[in-house]
Amino acid sequence: MCPGFRRYQDFMTMFHKVKPGGWSETKDATEETQNICDQVKVQVEQKTGKSYVEYKAVEYRNQIVNGENFLFKVFVGGKDYIHLSVFQHLKLRDEVQQQEVLVGVEQDKTKEDPLVPFTN
Repeated sequence: MCPGFRRYQDFMTMFHKVKPGGWSETKDATEETQNICDQVKVQVEQKTGKSYVEYKAVEYRNQIVNGENFLFKVFVGGKDYIHLSVFQHLKLRDEVQQQEVLVGVEQDKTKEDPLVPFTN
């Protein structure tokens, strides 16, 4: 099997479920989405001025563009949650790793707050 075929297959499956440019429904976080959140954790801590001991992705939404936008609900301890907006560049054939960029962080969120697009 061609390396990257699985990623392409995942993309095509998602492409048929989500209209390009439209946001998906809210879904439970996965190991893959936790990895994306982990990749931007240092940026999140710099932006918020806080150090997170607990940092667990709970839910997410995604949007297929020229890459992929993500909204994450992340549990950060106690009753506290933050929302992250992250852009993931398309992985080129010769790249070893995806490149994630933190677009924004919303603090003081609750478990019940819906994931809605934001910029800040």
